[in-house]
Amino acid sequence: MSAPRYRAVFRVAEFRAVFAAHLLSVLGLVVAELALTVLVYRLTGSPLLSALTFALGFLPYVLGGTLLAPLADRRPARRVLVVCDLVCAVCALGMVLPGTPVAALLALRCVLALVGPLFQGTRNASLADVLGTGEAYVLGRSLLRMVAQSAQLAGFGLGGVLLAAVSPRGALAVTAAGFAASALLLRFGTRWRPARAAGDRSSPLAGLRAVLGDRRTRALTLLFWLPSLFLVVPEALMAPYVDGLGAGTTVLGLLMCALPVGTVAGELWAGSALGPRSRSRLVAPLAVAGFLPLLGYAARPGLPLLAVLLLLAGLAHAYTLGLDQWFLAAVPEELRGRAMTLLSTGLMTLQGVGMALAGLAGEFLPLHLVVAGAGGLGALCVLLLLADLRAATAGPRPLAPRDETELTAK
Repeated sequence: MSAPRYRAVFRVAEFRAVFAAHLLSVLGLVVAELALTVLVYRLTGSPLLSALTFALGFLPYVLGGTLLAPLADRRPARRVLVVCDLVCAVCALGMVLPGTPVAALLALRCVLALVGPLFQGTRNASLADVLGTGEAYVLGRSLLRMVAQSAQLAGFGLGGVLLAAVSPRGALAVTAAGFAASALLLRFGTRWRPARAAGDRSSPLAGLRAVLGDRRTRALTLLFWLPSLFLVVPEALMAPYVDGLGAGTTVLGLLMCALPVGTVAGELWAGSALGPRSRSRLVAPLAVAGFLPLLGYAARPGLPLLAVLLLLAGLAHAYTLGLDQWFLAAVPEELRGRAMTLLSTGLMTLQGVGMALAGLAGEFLPLHLVVAGAGGLGALCVLLLLADLRAATAGPRPLAPRDETELTAK
């Protein structure tokens, strides 16, 4: 993150506040998931209910992302972000209370997940107001993604250390404080801006139709969504695959880090070494190339080769920097918040679906063939979507280099 391009983004004071708030929110959610899982298990002794706390992080995304998406454009962004953080802080505090029953704990977990897509979509849309719609926006989005990947890895480690020092309710109290701090950062560290579509009174489904009804924006949205459906397959099946190789949990933990580490490294390289034109040209080849390492599973790779394949798959994720700019350019400003909210909703939902389908396929087919098949199907889907996108736009044009100046102009 020491590259000049990324340092230039941090010169924007508002982005520094958004970045710090994002870090606190992501860490808070990861620690809350871990602490709540431990708490529910201690209260009930039920592995099913304990696992359900994780599942509830995915299930309400569809409902929240669909019904709440219009608020991202109809209300001022700062107000939406602060209210979402405060709702999360209140939910975490509710989990801290000693008398809170298990059913209420799970309900509060649902509320956390319900406001998640609205918060993410509003924040991603407001980045264009904070950083502009060019180079700085792409790098800002990249930084937030890298923080999310890194914070999830660090969050579980931090949560484990925290739970060794305090009770699960104590860890949830720390989480509540983190959400409150995030709300303060956003309230006093960012500017108030009017809503993009304050007078809009259309139904939530109308926004969905507006985004997915256009052929170009639909293809771009699916280029974000569908790869996540297939790329989670190796992670979903990692535990049984590694167990079949006779390795222990330490190796499993290291291999689970390979894909996120590759993703962060790929984004750093694309953001630091490439300009807008180069990133745009690499969207198609990298989007397809990200699935090719999964085909290597067909050879039943051992541990060293497995780590290399996962790292390579993560590196190709650099294609999202160019795709971010295409998506922003294609979506009308008055729909930007809804489009970003739906983008987050689809990503989280399809990750959950992909994990479930991977587990189901693994019950009937050899694991190495399931992962290899996911790689082949993922590459085919991306090729078809790229063809559809070219048909809709006569070929996406490379980004103009004018955006380079926005970093210094801010």
